[in-house]
Amino acid sequence: MGNFLAGKVVAVTGAGRGIGRAVALACAAEGAKVVVNDYGVAIDGAAPSSEVAEAVVKEIEAAGGVATAVADDVSTMAGGQRIVDTALAQYGRIDGVVCVAGILRERMLFNMSEEEWDPVVGTHLKGTFTVFRAAAAVMRRQGTGTLVGFTSGNHQGSVAQANYASAKGGIISLVRSAALGLHKYGVTANAVAPVARTRMSANVPMELKEIGEPEDVAAFVVYLLSERARDITGQVYTVAGPKIAVWAQPRELRSAYSEGGWTPEKVAEVVPGTVGSDPMPLLAQLSAMAEAARDGARPNR
Repeated sequence: MGNFLAGKVVAVTGAGRGIGRAVALACAAEGAKVVVNDYGVAIDGAAPSSEVAEAVVKEIEAAGGVATAVADDVSTMAGGQRIVDTALAQYGRIDGVVCVAGILRERMLFNMSEEEWDPVVGTHLKGTFTVFRAAAAVMRRQGTGTLVGFTSGNHQGSVAQANYASAKGGIISLVRSAALGLHKYGVTANAVAPVARTRMSANVPMELKEIGEPEDVAAFVVYLLSERARDITGQVYTVAGPKIAVWAQPRELRSAYSEGGWTPEKVAEVVPGTVGSDPMPLLAQLSAMAEAARDGARPNR
């Protein structure tokens, strides 16, 4: 066992499988006491079960670590609060939360129902908020703590996952807001966009050239939770196997001004030649995806 997180208490949501499980195991291996949360649902959010969270706790304990299970639904305020309350009751503090929990319900935007929108946004975005909110209140008093949200490259947009992409984009904004609001209290907030082999990535309709294992992502998360990363906040990182990358902060590209105010005619004159637009990289992949679908293959990305 290592000591990157010695003495720390960390809660991980979605920790029963995939990346969440790898993060929980890695945190425990580096000395943290871990609250393992998983509602135990299928990939679409159905059939909850507490067994997966309890199984990870047993793995951690078998390896000599300390952990406790919380099989709550993070999309509820009570569920998010219970995760933090459990950490306080069992271990007396909360030093880090890692929000990995998520589900998928794919559908084209024009066919997507409320029942397909709400649970996905609720689990990913609200589920990050509920845990962040509960943890931030404690971390503010402690004067230290780390919030880690999980986003995706799909925050750029997605053909058939408007719900998922919207939630992942929202998580980035939530992380940046948390970083700004909690900085003076010694609390950091960052987001990770993983590319790893999980039950979710198995549904990606293209062959990913840059992809790794959940353990690659877990190693990076351990770093973010450690004292070595105390000065890092408000960032979005991709971890894809051997690659670690940081995303740019939002910023204006070009601007134009009109002294006498805007009319549609003035806008039409200025925007094409002066302001322009910023190309959308994923649009260039759509034709390749369509061609691959006709051929029964999966395009590279």
